Amino acid sequence: MKTKILIVDDEERFRTTMSKLLIAEGHDAQTAGSALEALETLSNESFDVVILDVRMPEMNGVEALKRIRKIDPYLEVIIMTGYASVDTAREIMTTGAFDYLLKPYSIETLLEKIEAAHDRRLSRIHLTRSS
Repeated sequence: MKTKILIVDDEERFRTTMSKLLIAEGHDAQTAGSALEALETLSNESFDVVILDVRMPEMNGVEALKRIRKIDPYLEVIIMTGYASVDTAREIMTTGAFDYLLKPYSIETLLEKIEAAHDRRLSRIHLTRSS
């Protein structure tokens, strides 16, 4: 089963490259150029994993993550950041991100995180339906 992934980043070249890589790896990847565009997409369509940049105009990734949680509490979100900060990492994790990646990272690392996030989503959905 293909993992359905939404890539959210304001850099078009990054989104396009990432989408092509993930599709080549057998995933279903779509993109959004802003947090607002992502929230609109997520309101109309179901995804397994979101890859979300922290620093974007209009709305940062942490605020977007809070709103994503309201749309789909089982959606797993991997946050990307180019700016390491203990405070930001703590806020990301306490807000409910699955994990975060410090840019640059290898495609292998990202693929491992996507697989683990997808597995966790399926487990959480299964547990909810079982209870």
